[in-house]
Amino acid sequence: MAGRNFLFIPGPTNVPERIQNAMHISQEDMRASDFPEFTLSLFADLKQVFRTKHGRAFIFPSSGTGAWEAAISNTLSPNDKVLMSSFGHFSHLWVDMCQRHGLDVHALEVDWGEGVPVEEYRRILEADKNREIKGVFATHNETATGVTSDVAAVRRALDETGHPALLYVDGVSSIASIDFRMDEWGVDLAVSGSQKGFMMPTGLGLLGVSQKALEAMASARLPRTFFSFEDMMRVNDDGYFPYTPATILLRGLRASLDMLLEEGLENVFRRQHRMGEAVRKAVQAWGLRLVAKEPKWHSDTVSAIYVPDGFDGNEVVRHAYRRYNLALSVSLSKIAGKAFRIGHLGDLNELMLLTPITGAEMAMKDLGIPVELGSGVAAAQEYLRSTSAQIRN
Repeated sequence: MAGRNFLFIPGPTNVPERIQNAMHISQEDMRASDFPEFTLSLFADLKQVFRTKHGRAFIFPSSGTGAWEAAISNTLSPNDKVLMSSFGHFSHLWVDMCQRHGLDVHALEVDWGEGVPVEEYRRILEADKNREIKGVFATHNETATGVTSDVAAVRRALDETGHPALLYVDGVSSIASIDFRMDEWGVDLAVSGSQKGFMMPTGLGLLGVSQKALEAMASARLPRTFFSFEDMMRVNDDGYFPYTPATILLRGLRASLDMLLEEGLENVFRRQHRMGEAVRKAVQAWGLRLVAKEPKWHSDTVSAIYVPDGFDGNEVVRHAYRRYNLALSVSLSKIAGKAFRIGHLGDLNELMLLTPITGAEMAMKDLGIPVELGSGVAAAQEYLRSTSAQIRN
């Protein structure tokens, strides 16, 4: 097919030329005497994106799933009780990982389209008089449903009940895209990955870890080798890694952090919100609805969109790919076939965003879904045009 593929899934996202060029280099010696001149500033600037001054940043050669495992294995012991909630495919996978690690998992089942049930968390934490719960888990942005949860409210629930549990946050599809404040919100372990808001290929598991979480390592008894924080710290402080790092990806991360900090995180968040809101305007114009049940749950990085009864959302994705060379994202698990997803995060501007809206309209129309061609595009155009003054000059 002539032309290029258009990628609008919620990760991996488009890799900007600047980052591609930064990774287009020869292999290098990760034990060279000048290597720390590069890596030490990398750790420091990654902490800026996590918004922590007091914690540490870790970089593992893995996906975000590896970072999940690192967070768990370094801070917990077999049979430790943890409080979690499942409201989408990826929050469920985190529950599954904790169960496989032999933790005593109290997992709340939440309707898909909602997020972390903060008030139920509060009730359970208040009732935990013996402080048996060692970890409270929150998926900041559930990629399968396009739902963002209130992490600051989870911290308030912990503080107001005086509970000492560690706060674990999955920020794989939120950090570097949606407002995230590790220190201010009292997050102890913040998990992310390179392939979403950091605009890179998959391959780096990124973590922010508080001092409280580092102290928990002393009593943690889950096994860890590859993902050991202790091994990392032993050599990270000198700018090295305990095993061969993904040096080319680290060069890409350097360019990514430069781009994020040059734009300014607040500007990144505002831009991402505009992109998300434009997609929501299009969905409204189509006469369709989001999986996210209320505006308070709306995600600025991915929108999951229900198709009408009798139609297959995953066929919309397949048809858009085959006919228009457009990669949208399928719906998963409980809502498989009932919806499709548009990823709108990373390196993205107004005209880029109009591409998946246009392609989704055409694909739906081809399949007989009653949408008016141009309706969603026009709604998004008008919103983007009328809010263009929000863009930093």
